[in-house]
Amino acid sequence: MGIRKYKPTSAGRRGGSVSDFAEITDRKKKPEKSLLVPIKKKGGRNNQGIVTSRFRGGGHKRMYRLIDFKRSKDAVPAEVVSIEYDPNRSARIALLKYEDGVKTYILAPDGLKAGDKVLSGAEAEPRVGNCLPLRKIPLGMTIHNLEMQPGRGGQICRSAGASATLTAREGDWAQITLPSGEMRRVSAECRATIGSIGNADHMNIALGKAGRKRWKGRKPHNRGTSQNPVSHPMGGGEGRTAGGRHPCGPTGVLAKGGKTRKKRKPSNSAIVRRRRPGPRYANA
Repeated sequence: MGIRKYKPTSAGRRGGSVSDFAEITDRKKKPEKSLLVPIKKKGGRNNQGIVTSRFRGGGHKRMYRLIDFKRSKDAVPAEVVSIEYDPNRSARIALLKYEDGVKTYILAPDGLKAGDKVLSGAEAEPRVGNCLPLRKIPLGMTIHNLEMQPGRGGQICRSAGASATLTAREGDWAQITLPSGEMRRVSAECRATIGSIGNADHMNIALGKAGRKRWKGRKPHNRGTSQNPVSHPMGGGEGRTAGGRHPCGPTGVLAKGGKTRKKRKPSNSAIVRRRRPGPRYANA
């Protein structure tokens, strides 16, 4: 797992870099056909055809890989067939084959490789790739694919290089420290997978040219000050302007520092310590 740079045969190639895909088992192997479903592109539009997410559209055609976030097949050992690339997420995925013949995809943690054995359930050992309830995981362990509600499936720490830490446990509750620095309590019956997500170098990849952004389905992002007043609150004016107000989106929602979380959100009681704003405080 690392970053590869090519000869600067063009301006885009000079500034860009790619993953070396060293952890992929076989780059010529096609994904498991039974676990593929087509994706219908929306181009940032809702069911009424109205743009609700700006600057989206196009992109390379791809199939969605069905990922088992619940890991509910307990006490049945599974062998890792291969580590594969997934175009729909930053993390790598691992193809599992259970002893009864069932195949599933899971998020591939760092250190998992083809031929390894993994297990789910309360009786599983706390080893990389195994999934068990928080009440069975030793304190201080690194975890990922964490549930917020028992049986709902993993929702936290699913991107490349992400992981949380199980810091405390009291009664029916467990305390988790998230990558942002936030400390949150969740039910001790919630499941999590041991280890951290692989492909941690994903964040260091430089696209190098605008075309690679278009391949991902992202269109050019226009500044609010470069638009007309009818299109954006910061638009208009004679010549170039600074906007004349605090930065905001097209609907007027503040872009920098404005609070967007509901003050009376029910899950507020689950937050033991809030994250400190800004990337410099993450993991503090």
